[in-house]
Amino acid sequence: MATAAGLLCVLTACDPNRVFEQNIDFPNYSWDVQQKPAFTFAIEDTVARYDVYFNVRHASSYGFYNLYVKHTLTGPAGPVGRPLLHQMLLMDPKTGEPKGSGTGDIYDIQLLALPNQRFAKAGNYTLTLEQYMRQAQLPGLMAVGIRVAKHAEKK
Repeated sequence: MATAAGLLCVLTACDPNRVFEQNIDFPNYSWDVQQKPAFTFAIEDTVARYDVYFNVRHASSYGFYNLYVKHTLTGPAGPVGRPLLHQMLLMDPKTGEPKGSGTGDIYDIQLLALPNQRFAKAGNYTLTLEQYMRQAQLPGLMAVGIRVAKHAEKK
């Protein structure tokens, strides 16, 4: 029994701080401005602080070094704060070298978007992402997602 639990832990990349993580793939590896991926996660501990990360998978053919994304967060009592615009640097603007990790021409990057976040009420929260670039289609973007983890104090 202990072996099965250990194997499950290895297969699911055990992380005791992770509360939620989900990624959504884009058809044809292109993010259309009409697509607004939404991620719903449950918060039980309202005393804890959380870090919310954005996950991005892109191909080297993505035509920009950055990605503008607007997020909207809704909780059990309605909107939480104002929608915020984030600039994510997917590649170094000077060298063009991709940030994050990857093999071949596919790269994954995880960026801290909402550090040390507090959720006032227990219940379900939905974070919606919108691409906020100056074109309707963003070819080369393969997937986006979020990760919610309990904030770990630096020692």
